[in-house]
Amino acid sequence: MTIASGYLPILIMIVLGVILVGAFSCIGLFLGPKLRGETKMTPFESGFLRDGMEGHRYDVKFYMTALVFLIFDVEVVFLYPWAVQVRELGWFGFVAASVFLGILVLGLAYDWKKGALEWE
Repeated sequence: MTIASGYLPILIMIVLGVILVGAFSCIGLFLGPKLRGETKMTPFESGFLRDGMEGHRYDVKFYMTALVFLIFDVEVVFLYPWAVQVRELGWFGFVAASVFLGILVLGLAYDWKKGALEWE
């Protein structure tokens, strides 16, 4: 068995995923409702009214919240492979993951102290 044949199922899944996303997007564009009106233009989740202020600058709290979310989202991405191989990695893997988590906890404590998690 060659290395390339081991990646064939992954390649097939990626191609199928791209095809399905493209097909569902096209179906939604062609068959979906195209109603435009005042109700459609009202704010839903953002809470900002559309009154011609497209160049309005957002508060820095929005960006801080997004950055904190991304940091912990990336943490989960890096911890998943470790959790899968935790038995094979032994104590070295445990210590490495503990150092990684410790650095992230220090970052969380810093953000908490600076008030980045407070929403006013």
